[in-house]
Parts: sequence; structure tokens; C-alpha cells
Amino acid sequence: MLYTQGIYIDGMYFDVPLVSVKREAKVLDKYAEREEDTGDLLRELIGVYLNYTMNFGTIDDDDLYERLFDKLTEPVAFHDVTLPSTKKSYLFRCYVSSVSDEMEKILDDTVKFKGLTCKYIAKAPWRTP
Repeated sequence: MLYTQGIYIDGMYFDVPLVSVKREAKVLDKYAEREEDTGDLLRELIGVYLNYTMNFGTIDDDDLYERLFDKLTEPVAFHDVTLPSTKKSYLFRCYVSSVSDEMEKILDDTVKFKGLTCKYIAKAPWRTP
């Protein structure tokens, strides 16, 4: 499936094809420990964090590809990202934990890449107790 909405990163729109957007809800604990006598688990939740893995489709425009790659690898603490959602869009603050791609063709004057993938890790919980 190809998503055609594109994405916003820090207010900049990138009209790029999204091959897949995988969402993962991570439940994080403030603490979780077992009672020594009973083995019962005691825990206090911080909240549920939504993290995403995004796979981009073929981007033929070299300048657009470089702008997106530069933005995804920008050395800043956090980004504001707007992703497609059931309610039109979902805006969240996150950091990019990894970016990868693969050289597809090496030409005389350029290189074509494929398989651009990135992982977004949420800064704050989406839901709290």
C-alpha cells in the first residue's frame, strides 16, 4: 500500500510516498518489581508512548531526497512530526533514533538510493494513567 499524504517535519512538508508506517505502543514503567515473598508484581506506569517506523517509497527527485535525508539526520534533540492518522493527522514530538537506506544505482554524476527507513521515538507519553 502507498500512502499519498506525505509528512510534515518541523513544519516543513515533504511530498514523499510512504510505503509503510508501523506504529508501536510502548508501555513504560516508573518501576516494576516483584514482591520477594509472593512473587506478585508491583508496578507504577509512566504511560504509553507511540513510536513509529516509516519506510519511504522511491523518491525520484534527488533534491527532495537530500532535503528529507538531511532533515531526518539533523543533529537536534527533537522534531515535531505530523503523520497520517485516522483523524486526518497526528502531531507529536520525537527524536529520530535511526535512519537507513541503500544505494540502488551508482551513476556517472549521482547515486540513486532506495529503502529509506527511519524510526521515531516519542518524547512524551501519548496516554497516562
